[in-house]
Amino acid sequence: MKTFQDFTLHTHTIGFDGRNTPAEMVARARELGMTTIGISNHFIVHPDITKTMFYPHAVRGGYDAIYSSSFDEVIAKFKPHYAELNKLADKYEMNILRGMEVDFFEYPEWRIGFERALKILKPDYIICASHFIEYDGMLRNVHDFVNTDMINRDKMLGQYWKKLARAAETCMFNWMAHLDLPKKVGVGRENRWIGREHETMQAIAKSKTPIEINTGLYRPACDEPYPSPRILKMAAAKNIPVLFSDDAHAAAQIGRHFTRAYDLAKSCGVSKFLSCDAAVRSR
Repeated sequence: MKTFQDFTLHTHTIGFDGRNTPAEMVARARELGMTTIGISNHFIVHPDITKTMFYPHAVRGGYDAIYSSSFDEVIAKFKPHYAELNKLADKYEMNILRGMEVDFFEYPEWRIGFERALKILKPDYIICASHFIEYDGMLRNVHDFVNTDMINRDKMLGQYWKKLARAAETCMFNWMAHLDLPKKVGVGRENRWIGREHETMQAIAKSKTPIEINTGLYRPACDEPYPSPRILKMAAAKNIPVLFSDDAHAAAQIGRHFTRAYDLAKSCGVSKFLSCDAAVRSR
């Protein structure tokens, strides 16, 4: 079953926090008639990552492997992973790309370590994400936003949007992922956040960094993708390029809701859709 976008680049596999092997993800993408699949497992490095309030939940859920305390540790995870993808690319008549979904941090050593990792691993593309912020001397996951009072929650949300803007300003990433991620836990959807969203979209537009329309949140509780229609209208007004991402953590999720998201994007005025080649070249 082909759709208007015959590629998927935001996917996750077993060994990180996905449910299927790379080979199973590739097989499903081929069944759907896709020409390209990119595997983009999480690249999250912070020396205090195991000390966060959220970390025990990750351990219980069995996906703590996506967190690393050092760049040596994450490089050691990605080397055999990328080697497996290279073998699959040789085996199948399909374009298989090596990506990573990177959490951007601002501590001084992070940029140095990240650039060293890029030289060693040589990914085909890099997705920017922000699952964590540094607030009040601690590393906080977006899930922590709901476990505090409104004053601190608002400060955390403000820090979240500022961090996305600073990430875009680095021009290091091929595109920005799930911009309004905090709405996953039900926060930040109020109209009073329009100003912060607009400032961040201004920074994204100025940096010429594309964004993704992530279909992973089409669920009854929210029933819209990341980002929201109001942010998509900002993207359209600023002529920011977009691509569609399924954020598939299982083979059955590949290509999910792409047509529905496309219809929404068009209704919001979005007209600049990236090809696969353009998405990978955009950094």
